Amino acid sequence: MIIRVVVAVLGGTALLIWTAFFNGYPLLFSDSGGFLHQTLGPLMLWDKPYIYGPFLHAFHLRISLWGPVIAQGLILSHLLWLMQRAVCARATPLWHIGLCAFAALATAAPFSAALLMPDIFAPIVVLGLFLLGFGGAALSRWEQVYLIFLVALGIAAHLAHLPLALGLCSVALLLRLWRFPGRIFAMALPVAIAVAALLATNAIGHGRLALSPHGSVFLLARLQEDGPASALLKARCPDAGWYLCAFTDRLPMPANDFLWAPDSPVNRDTAGVPRFLGGMLLAPEAGQIVAETLRAAPLGVLRAMAGNMLVQLVSFGIGDTLDNAHFAVTLRPRIEQGFPPRELVAFDQGRQAQDLLQDAVTPLITVYVLVVLLAFPVLLWLAWRGQGLALPLALFVLAAVLGNALICGGLSAPHPRYGARIMWLLPVAALLLAMSGRAPVKAARHA
Repeated sequence: MIIRVVVAVLGGTALLIWTAFFNGYPLLFSDSGGFLHQTLGPLMLWDKPYIYGPFLHAFHLRISLWGPVIAQGLILSHLLWLMQRAVCARATPLWHIGLCAFAALATAAPFSAALLMPDIFAPIVVLGLFLLGFGGAALSRWEQVYLIFLVALGIAAHLAHLPLALGLCSVALLLRLWRFPGRIFAMALPVAIAVAALLATNAIGHGRLALSPHGSVFLLARLQEDGPASALLKARCPDAGWYLCAFTDRLPMPANDFLWAPDSPVNRDTAGVPRFLGGMLLAPEAGQIVAETLRAAPLGVLRAMAGNMLVQLVSFGIGDTLDNAHFAVTLRPRIEQGFPPRELVAFDQGRQAQDLLQDAVTPLITVYVLVVLLAFPVLLWLAWRGQGLALPLALFVLAAVLGNALICGGLSAPHPRYGARIMWLLPVAALLLAMSGRAPVKAARHA
């Protein structure tokens, strides 16, 4: 039986990363180069936690990037096995292959699982927290320990995952107060470990005991594009004496341009001189401007956040992870310097590097959108009619989708990949609940 389980989980792994096989190489994003540089440099980047880069290194070992993508697929496949066991009372190899095949062919899951970005840890955090909170009766002690550290890794890997995890813990607490016993301490433990990891790495790398030493710059980028921060700057300048007072005529501007464009106020001063690590330099002032904006225009900020959240909710395509934008600058040098020559050849021969991937898989986007739209009412109906963990799972996944949209869209910027990385949980959760009807479902019991 153990052999059959291993074969099923490995088979699920292959299905969940089929996009990497189709591409001929793991899927990459421009930011993937930064995460590789964290250990290949090594370099402590000002805008990224020092977590996902070491995770990549642990599996590529300067040999091949196929190691990390297989690891991500394996983690996800195993989590779906555990979810089947928790929700359906038991897991079988055949049903597991069916579940993974559905996720692979009918949802955008493989475009996150095969992408070397911390995006894959968003659904991992959601599934892992649900298992820790409500699936404890179906887990062994070692599986629970494994999940605690896996979820902690996922929370720390991306700053958006910490508020997401805190929100899901709040949902579990509300469910506990209602009628579903959840293990709140088991869910809170990985959050505490992640916070400790972020504080420690930032204290060592940046000399600041903070969760996000320079996160205020990202909030300012969002608020100036939406308008409240730009209005504040124009009202307070030049008397406020802020560096950005010299650029009020150029604001607002798109958040991405504000952060990354070479000629933006962050990266080039009024004399045209480049500002090395301009985001770090701006962080103290950005914190002041964000605080003043929140005090001066709280309703305007809330309106902008709500609008961005709604935009993010309907943005869950995969198009922004399929091209080769900036690969020549951000990725190819990292692979050339850190890996054997054959790895660079494989990278160059991939469909994505040749800018052939997007056209090949774009027709799938329509399928994914339709599946998500159909899954929403089906999930609600199954949750209403179901037993055991049906209602907690549905509420948990819906809260994750809404929370992800609020955090990513409202506080950063709406991007399709932010939605795609987590929307596929809706149809997968619906299928799990449908599968649970094939056998009596035993509600999880917790101490």
